[in-house]
Amino acid sequence: MYKGGSSMRFGFDIDDTLIDLRRHAFYLYEEKLGRKASIEAFEQLKTVAIHSLFDLTNEEGKKMWQDTMEDIYFTNCPSFDMAKEVVNGLVAAGHEVFYVTARPKHYCEKTYEWMKAQGFPVIGARFFCGMEDHEKIDTIRNLHLDYYIDDKPAVLDTLVGIDTTLLIKDQSYNQDATRYSRLYRWDEFKDLVK
Repeated sequence: MYKGGSSMRFGFDIDDTLIDLRRHAFYLYEEKLGRKASIEAFEQLKTVAIHSLFDLTNEEGKKMWQDTMEDIYFTNCPSFDMAKEVVNGLVAAGHEVFYVTARPKHYCEKTYEWMKAQGFPVIGARFFCGMEDHEKIDTIRNLHLDYYIDDKPAVLDTLVGIDTTLLIKDQSYNQDATRYSRLYRWDEFKDLVK
């Protein structure tokens, strides 16, 4: 898999790119609030934030996120189907894999350990955490990646013009981002990487 003439450098966002964090948060919100919300509405939601589905104000939604962040990040959040296999396949084929996440600094070590426990091939020097979305550009630029994959158009937009192929992981909130090749399912990844 992914064998070519030379080793390539791949960068991955984690949340909602490799793992289905937003859907996981949706189910945790249902559990913690003791009420159901429409999964169909979730799948059509045009914002990353999900609190509106539970009739929470922006302030209440922010508090809910902060109060449940540790559960959201470190419980049984599933990876997207085939994501682990793809990333492990890249490493097995001799490529370099980097993780670039905007998770808060105080969760970096725990995120690193959680990713390893989930079966992702993580190496300390290739794990970048604790930056804001807009700060990712410097890290990604300095890594000289061949490919970078993220779910947020705002992050990818800051990278236009660098010598990295940008891919967007399909989500309901990023449908207006049409300038990037779109990854719908991880089993299609090899078709986007040439």
